[in-house]
Amino acid sequence: MPAQITLDWKKDSTFETQLDGHTVSIDTSKEDGGTDSGVRPKALMLVAMAGCSGVDVISLFKKMRVRFEKLSIGVKAETSDTIPMLYTAFDVTYHVTGNADDSARIEKAIRLSQEKYCGVALMMKKIGPITYRILLNGTELNIQSTDK
Repeated sequence: MPAQITLDWKKDSTFETQLDGHTVSIDTSKEDGGTDSGVRPKALMLVAMAGCSGVDVISLFKKMRVRFEKLSIGVKAETSDTIPMLYTAFDVTYHVTGNADDSARIEKAIRLSQEKYCGVALMMKKIGPITYRILLNGTELNIQSTDK
């Protein structure tokens, strides 16, 4: 099934689109000639990766009966030094507050998302490597990626 959006220019460097009934505004900083009235396009790529994985992980947590209270996902991207500045690598940190006895299932759900289910992460791997880590109740889990 093809995906399609329409992005409409509003003024200056500001554009808007409707996604699932929600307005998303895109703009650049004032220093770059915009009005700072929307998010930056490249940053949306990071949001998309975190959101895609987050939806997977929550679904898998429910199926695996993982006991958790909170999930937060941080994404950092390295960029090239050349113009255009391109993303070259990604580091994803999953912050989970939950039952330590579920650590193996937490790790499995996140690994499945990163390595099998999250289409955005799989596309981003074509741009650059993705590393990820999991902090469960503030303590980093020792995970082994099976991704080749």
